[in-house]
Amino acid sequence: EVIDIGCVADDPEKITAAFTRAINVADVVISSGGVSVGDADYTKEVLETLGNINFWKVAMKPGKPFAFGVLQKPNAIANKGWFFGLPGNPVSAVVTYHQLVLPALRYLAGEEFDEQPLLNISIQSDLKKQPGRADYQRGRLTTQGGKNYAATTGNQSSGVLSSVAQANCYIVLEQERGSVKAGEKVNILMFDKFLL
Repeated sequence: EVIDIGCVADDPEKITAAFTRAINVADVVISSGGVSVGDADYTKEVLETLGNINFWKVAMKPGKPFAFGVLQKPNAIANKGWFFGLPGNPVSAVVTYHQLVLPALRYLAGEEFDEQPLLNISIQSDLKKQPGRADYQRGRLTTQGGKNYAATTGNQSSGVLSSVAQANCYIVLEQERGSVKAGEKVNILMFDKFLL
């Protein structure tokens, strides 16, 4: 059951009140925005007063500003609940939710599931990438003449939601890999029922 707490202003007191209300009625709290390092990003500060941050920031793109932790539930039998803080940019929120939060929710719900296999496919377009973070670029897998090919959906900025809307897969570039030339093999992770 989803409980919508609504939009909360970038104010530590209002964020504290919203998180306190949320954790008293829910097992898991998921927020979007406020987990980066800007002047108005108070989520980390609030989390430190209401519970524990298990990790903050991940080596993936898009989605580096991601928080995970435990919130204390002062008025409940079960004295803690889980917290997932998604980035504020829409594509970053989609990718981190799909790759990090959704598997955790499925596990917490008792679901048994296998990881999706990666396909090794030739890429039809050059891809820009800096080593240092795993990159989940959005792409489109097609079949031509009995062979599978993948291409980027274009602009991969974390604010361009059309890169997800036009995609049917992730082009997963390993953390230490750099830019890719057309014709090279890349790992493809097909979108599942949660994104198609």
